[in-house]
Amino acid sequence: MTVAFFSGSRRRAAVALGAVSAGLLVLSACDKPTPLATVTVGTDSVHTEAACYNDGDAIKESLVQGCLNKKPTTSISVSADDKIRFGVDPSIADNGWTIFLGGQQAEPEPYKKTYRTIPASAFFSSQTGEATNRTQVTIVENTGRKLTGIWQFELKKKS
Repeated sequence: MTVAFFSGSRRRAAVALGAVSAGLLVLSACDKPTPLATVTVGTDSVHTEAACYNDGDAIKESLVQGCLNKKPTTSISVSADDKIRFGVDPSIADNGWTIFLGGQQAEPEPYKKTYRTIPASAFFSSQTGEATNRTQVTIVENTGRKLTGIWQFELKKKS
C-alpha cells in the first residue's frame, strides 16, 4: 500500500488555503456593521454603532419610539465649559441627521455635514430650567420624514 505524502511547502500551502477559505466562510456569515457616530470632548472620544438601523431604509414606525428610549451603552464625561464635537459617517451626513435630547427632537432641520461642535452648556438644563447631571443625546439619521438610523450617547456632567 502506497501513501502519498505532500512535501513541506505543499502542506503549508494547503493549510494556508484551508485557513483562508474558512476565514472567508466565517466573514460571509457576519452582518454588515452599521455606520458609526462619534462624540469627542477634549482628547476623549467615544463612538458607537446604531441602536436601531435598517441598512439605510426607514425604521418601522412601531419601533421608532422604543429605539429613541433605549438606554445608551456609550457615555462620556463633560464639563459645563467644554465643547462637544459630534461626528458621523459620510453616509449618515448624505441623508441628514438631527440631535434628540431625552428622546425629543432638539432641532428643526437635518444637518448635512459630517462634523459639528456644540457647547456642553446647551445639554445640561432640563425643560423646566433646572440643572441635570446626565443627558441622553441621540443622533438620528433621517431622509425627510423617515428615520433611518438611531445612535445613543450619554453625557455625564463632571463635578
